[in-house]
Amino acid sequence: MSTEGTLARHLAAFAQGPDAIMRDYTEGSVLITPDGVLRGVAGIRPFFERFLADSPPELLAAMSIMQQEMHGEIAYITWKAEPFIPLATDTFLIRDDKIVTQTFAAFIPAPAASQAG
Repeated sequence: MSTEGTLARHLAAFAQGPDAIMRDYTEGSVLITPDGVLRGVAGIRPFFERFLADSPPELLAAMSIMQQEMHGEIAYITWKAEPFIPLATDTFLIRDDKIVTQTFAAFIPAPAASQAG
């Protein structure tokens, strides 16, 4: 499978839940986020479980890719899920149909209710 094919499978897995998402990672995978580095399936899985649990059902339907670039084993995307996430970016190193390394960052505005006061 190509880098593009693996990325497409990974993005489609969000509608299927954490088990499907985690099929793209191995014990050697690394996910780098603004909150720290997560390693292996056991370290990465809670990130996606929390993301899905904390996201309203409308978020997945609102997701759209704004930019997608491929260069060999590297995939880069910018995406949004408005009004929940106006901008996010991921970079992937994909080798042998698995995500070896991923970076993630997103701008997620605080809900209006939490800004009051």
